[in-house]
Amino acid sequence: MSTPTPVFSEASTSRFVRIDTGDQKLQLHYNDVGSGGETVVMLHGSGPGASGWANFNRNIEPLVEAGYRVILLDFPGWSKSDPVVSTSSRSDLNAQALKGMMDAIGLDKAHIIGNSMGAHSAVAFALSNPARTGKLVLMGGGTGGPSQFVPMPTEGLKLIGALYRDPTIENLKRMMNVFVYDPGSLTEELFQARLDNMLARREHLRNFVKSSEVNPKQYPDLGHRLGEIKARTLVIWGRDDRFVPMDVGLRLLWGLPDAELHVFSRCGHWAQWEHAEKFNRMVREFLDD
Repeated sequence: MSTPTPVFSEASTSRFVRIDTGDQKLQLHYNDVGSGGETVVMLHGSGPGASGWANFNRNIEPLVEAGYRVILLDFPGWSKSDPVVSTSSRSDLNAQALKGMMDAIGLDKAHIIGNSMGAHSAVAFALSNPARTGKLVLMGGGTGGPSQFVPMPTEGLKLIGALYRDPTIENLKRMMNVFVYDPGSLTEELFQARLDNMLARREHLRNFVKSSEVNPKQYPDLGHRLGEIKARTLVIWGRDDRFVPMDVGLRLLWGLPDAELHVFSRCGHWAQWEHAEKFNRMVREFLDD
């Protein structure tokens, strides 16, 4: 089966916007693709070198073809967005950044797809801005708190921390080999692109470490508030996720009033990349329904 490839380049869709969260003024980077009547915002995870484009470049084209405008936001502290030290809830900071970006570009409402940290941030945004939240797609995250079955921090989270503190190609490969179910799908080109993106903004790496030292609980447990979210939600998980165990997805299914869950076997923490074709089809059907 062929894997979808983007028909739009990162450079041609690159945009910047300035926002004011009330606490600080920030310049954010995002990619803006398509021009549909409804908008899908994609929110990336917390790995070193992550960006909206890096996380979701296999998922853009099908949504644009289906008639959606697609926005890929780089959170504060990642990729081309401004550096920041998060002293309290990173989920709330990211939700404020998302709201600020939407305000600045005149976007009233959006469907939100979030992976890992992006899913935490999507939940925080939905709690603070219910009228501006369309449907939610949450993968590998969405609420904090410990797994009931896997010791915390998980193997993957330990490797992320090690990579932030010592950003070498060896540590990157150790993390990425745990990131996906089949490491054979990872190429040297992918490793090098991710390493280049990490090292291009070393202040992001230093600030992530500082943030964790100031406040180890960057992503607070919002499980007790999930019942407040009325948005229809599709929860997607990898059975073999070694970063955020599958039982966290069950917590989301239990707590969210209008949710469904799909679990991929032979899948790690990157469902939208590892199973791109089926993921894209499921998301399109969910959003169109």
